[in-house]
Amino acid sequence: MLKKLLYIGLVLIPFFSIAQSCPSLLNPLGGATNVPVETAISWEIIPGVAGYSIAIGTTPGAQDIVAERNVGSANFFRPPVGLPSNTQVHITITLLFFDGTENIVCPSNSFNTENVNTIPNCTSIKNPSNNEIDVNFRTNLRWDYSPKANNYRLSIGTSIGGSEIFGPQNVGNVLTFNPPDDFPLNTEIFVTIVPLNNIGIAQNCISQSFITQDIETNLGCTRLISPRNGDSNIPLTTILQWEPVSGAQSYTVSLGTTPDGKEILRDREVFATMLPVLEFEPNRTIFVIIIPKNELGEAINCSEETFSTAIGCGPFLDRTTGEIITLFPDLNFPNSFVLCENSEPVLLSTNTIAETYRWTSITSGGNEIELLSETQEVVISEGGLYRLDVTNFADPNGNNIPCTSSQEFSVEVIPGPSINSIDVKREGETITLTVNVSGNSQYDFALNDINGPYQDSNIFTNVPIGKNTVYVRDKSENGCIRWQDVEQDLISEGFPKFFTPNGDGINDFWRYTRPPNLEEDFQIVSISIYDRYGRLIFNITPNSNEWNGQLNGRPLPASDYWYRAIGTDNREFKGHFALRR
Repeated sequence: MLKKLLYIGLVLIPFFSIAQSCPSLLNPLGGATNVPVETAISWEIIPGVAGYSIAIGTTPGAQDIVAERNVGSANFFRPPVGLPSNTQVHITITLLFFDGTENIVCPSNSFNTENVNTIPNCTSIKNPSNNEIDVNFRTNLRWDYSPKANNYRLSIGTSIGGSEIFGPQNVGNVLTFNPPDDFPLNTEIFVTIVPLNNIGIAQNCISQSFITQDIETNLGCTRLISPRNGDSNIPLTTILQWEPVSGAQSYTVSLGTTPDGKEILRDREVFATMLPVLEFEPNRTIFVIIIPKNELGEAINCSEETFSTAIGCGPFLDRTTGEIITLFPDLNFPNSFVLCENSEPVLLSTNTIAETYRWTSITSGGNEIELLSETQEVVISEGGLYRLDVTNFADPNGNNIPCTSSQEFSVEVIPGPSINSIDVKREGETITLTVNVSGNSQYDFALNDINGPYQDSNIFTNVPIGKNTVYVRDKSENGCIRWQDVEQDLISEGFPKFFTPNGDGINDFWRYTRPPNLEEDFQIVSISIYDRYGRLIFNITPNSNEWNGQLNGRPLPASDYWYRAIGTDNREFKGHFALRR
């Protein structure tokens, strides 16, 4: 008998019934006052949302401070040039979706910034970097934001503090500058950037410099051709392709899920105009920057492009129901089982509904050893580590994306009771069963139901004639349960369950013994004994009515053996027994 255990999983697609809501500000809180102008803005994460955009203005919904900007999956944004001083600032978050439905523009939240009363500190040039050499003579300038600044005074010359190339001139609350003319070739260029605000100007800011090169790279920027900038529902495994740039020898490619992000791919040099990418995260905006380069340098001022990936397995928002949906099967399965030593295999099962199932044995590192089953059930016959994978498939654009839930579990083999024999005594129209067990624990007993009730006594009286099953349970924690069917054919009780041919005079021979309470006139004519491979080992006849556990004078190993007996009325009896040493 297989021991069958059914472990209940939940339904295929769980729906988390939460009302879709817009996020609240986390920093600063809505209504906050005296907020630093350099603060980073963050908000609550909304489950099922593909991404966010943010707009910042001086009235609800306005964009006069920061025009609406896609920030991808990030729930934070740092205004590049800070916020205006002593101003009520309105933040408008838009929830982005890539399933063809409209985005959700959330109501604005507001706070008030500080009244700046200190001058800003100096800043540093960012591109080209200070002391950089071989700089393209047509380069633009970029520098870091200086907190509290709302303007920058720029001077450019060929000596420290010089301004014969440009300035000194206020260029506004910006962090970049495109010089009106090319820089002179092979020259050290000195740049002085002085932050200022309504209180005053930064003090003691020093010049920073770089040296131009005498050869122009002549490299332009490229653009995506597959997927194109702004495309949506892109397969999670795809090939990025872009236009070739004349003179380019390679391309530096970076990928992220936020502006300027590089957590997916950081500055990978590619010597072609295509790049296969495996397993993008679903339901995300992907930010791409591709910079052509050659031995003379790289293209400058190349823009970032974006596309969004397929919804995939979720979680995502069902705009019809307002619920969050995931296509991952919700697998509820134990992480450990107990298997009794020398017992029948255990049948494990889950009723989690999924499109495919995989039961495998695995190594301690999680690597697959052997596929055991591809149904909802598996037969486990030995201890070890195993894994159950249940999978549904999302199918955006025929991509057939697997949505897999997994559970690793262990099976421990522990000793259990041994049912040596069951004595059957007929008492009129009923029988009495005496269960003889051995083992190193305390046991209780049940009849015809594995769930009990169990009793301490090993004797069952007034048992109806017919087929019965006896269960023996180890009382210890995680105790094993063994069972044995009892046929009220008393003839079978004459076949021993085991013998121990060790020369101690006890159970040294395996033989059929006619049960003393057998009333019918019956004899066994012959018994054939086989090993586990089905090979004939010994024949017992009336002239040789016992077996000593040997074959051709050599002791056979301890194992299970099978018998086939024929009676005087040609009835056949089959079973097995153990040879113990």
